Amino acid sequence: MITAFVLVNAVADRIPEAAQEIADIEGVNEVYSCAGEVDLVVLVRVADHADLADLIPGRIAKVDGVLTTDTHIAFRSYSRRDTEEAFSIGGDEAQ
Repeated sequence: MITAFVLVNAVADRIPEAAQEIADIEGVNEVYSCAGEVDLVVLVRVADHADLADLIPGRIAKVDGVLTTDTHIAFRSYSRRDTEEAFSIGGDEAQ
């Protein structure tokens, strides 16, 4: 499974509509509107790189109001739960 974060700049008056259209695309898990240098952050999960190559330029970038996309592919996930599980391995053994 490939996870990517797509940073989207959009036309200001189309942000809500563009966000919903992007959210409705298969392979898109979540879309967040945000303050800062980008308008939308899109969380994408697809089976392989070919799907990613089709999804971003072929679907997301073509949504009305999308000006630019910047894709960041995730290599590894770190979360509090992952860290706690890693350090708990073998910790339940009887003394």
